[in-house]
Amino acid sequence: MSDVDLLLAQHEPPQDLRALDVVRRGIRRTPAVKRTMAFSAVISVATAAGRLAVPVLVQQVIDRGLLGDDGYRPGLVLTLSAATLALIVAVAVLNPLAEIAMVRSAQDALYELRRQAFAHIHRLSLAEHDRAQKGVLLARVTSDVETVSRFVEWGAITWAMNVSVIAGAFVVMAVYSWQLALVALATMLLTVPVIRWLQLRQVRSYDRVRTAIGGLLTVFHEILTGSDSIRSYGYEEAARGRVAEAVRRRYRADLDTAKYGATLFTVGDFIGAVALVAVALVAVEWGPGWGLASGAAVSFFFLVALVQSPIGEITEVLDQTQTAVAGWNKVLTLLETEPELPEVDDGADLPRGPLSVQTVDLIAGYDGTPVLHELSLAIPAGARVALVGETGSGKTTLARLLCRLMDPMHGAVLLGGVDLATVSSDARRRAVRLVPQDGFLFHATVAENIKYGHPGATDEEVSAALAALGLDRWVDGLVDGLHTDVGPRGEHLSVGERQLVALARAQVADPGLLVLDEATSSVDPETELALARALRRVAQGRTVISIAHRLSTAEQAELVLVFDRGRLVEQGTHAELVTRSGVYARLHRSWERATSST
Repeated sequence: MSDVDLLLAQHEPPQDLRALDVVRRGIRRTPAVKRTMAFSAVISVATAAGRLAVPVLVQQVIDRGLLGDDGYRPGLVLTLSAATLALIVAVAVLNPLAEIAMVRSAQDALYELRRQAFAHIHRLSLAEHDRAQKGVLLARVTSDVETVSRFVEWGAITWAMNVSVIAGAFVVMAVYSWQLALVALATMLLTVPVIRWLQLRQVRSYDRVRTAIGGLLTVFHEILTGSDSIRSYGYEEAARGRVAEAVRRRYRADLDTAKYGATLFTVGDFIGAVALVAVALVAVEWGPGWGLASGAAVSFFFLVALVQSPIGEITEVLDQTQTAVAGWNKVLTLLETEPELPEVDDGADLPRGPLSVQTVDLIAGYDGTPVLHELSLAIPAGARVALVGETGSGKTTLARLLCRLMDPMHGAVLLGGVDLATVSSDARRRAVRLVPQDGFLFHATVAENIKYGHPGATDEEVSAALAALGLDRWVDGLVDGLHTDVGPRGEHLSVGERQLVALARAQVADPGLLVLDEATSSVDPETELALARALRRVAQGRTVISIAHRLSTAEQAELVLVFDRGRLVEQGTHAELVTRSGVYARLHRSWERATSST
């Protein structure tokens, strides 16, 4: 099964996605949407009243001004005609002004929804990010919110206005002739089961569209970010196949929804036409006997025609409503996903300076499967520690636990004697920093990227951090120095230079615990010397834990922790461990053979 198949299988649409339930949930999350809808309702009622007044004025002109007992009354006809014209002009002028105000209100509401969704994504754990996939999360804050935007700006007011027009029209029809009103109503009600049947299937088809969009974005994200590997390994044909399959899924989902939209629109037109014919036949046959005046009959036909247009628009906006509901439901489902790492209110602080590290009976893993087993260790403050072990032994999992990118399944992590799960997010981010193997850089300048380590840092503080690491000459050699643009994902810099920026980012943050994921791997010799010098300096005055992919890092550490299959099997200095016939000695011999052969 492909990644897209797995993605879609994990995000099958609910069997009974009810629009009103989604709206209620959405209003609870973003009350500004409720205010926007209330504003839409006020505008709609006023507009509907203006549109309904025209048939009433026509009736008055015919029955009182032209065919009344007093015959032709030019003054009344002129007055009523002028009033009708004034009403039409007022509605035409006020409508766009009101809609502009409503769009502004809608954008305020959607700004809040998009902000909430983006913030919530960053509260989710790495495991939750891996399960959801990047393209799906991207779809939540972009295309899904955009569907809600189009609905709130246009769909909501269309619903409110057309419902107001239809309800008001039937009230006026009933005043003129309740018999004809029943004829029109009965004709239209006959199609309600058909519309309901189509609507239920349409909402599910739109949910599949939103899911397909998330899958498409995921595939695009993977193909674009992995373009170098795709070209290097000749994977183009397979990549094109994945893209084509994702596009076909989106294509089929769109076609499925289009057939329901087209059918609904046709049904709406058909309803109005049948109602108009039915009313005309009944009015001609029995209208005079019911006391239906000529003006009232003409006005009645106007009202039926007036209702026909809103019914057609409702069937059209229903199409948009379904995609908005599906998109809104996706966003709300994201917001209702409880983070696996809840932050504590008024959490504890961490001591300043180097932090001791202790774990107690620690069990940790992913999706319920343990990776680390019963880990108990104690690292003194200010120590330089190397984590050694084969791939999959649990080194990276421990690093994530120390940064609270995940929580243990059992046991606790203590920094400076404080349980990390009780520490406030601000204190944790101030005291702990992770420098990954390939530090991520944003599309900004070198200085701006370094300042991510300490928001609010000045250029002088950035320069001081670089000087402390011995990197000031390297920065001076860049095209624009501190203000050199690093490019998207830092692509204007080499891998080693990106790691230098990441180390400077950690230095300006001044953490008590620094976790390094082998920051000296995959670089040229000259940059490696600069990195090694910077690493020695950044380690001063703080606890440093390094994931050692190369054992030269372990040789320089004060304490080496050796992991094997998720368990801590050895610990000591390099000199102590290399003389034993254990896991570390075996790994070190293999590493020496590999380095000597190259």
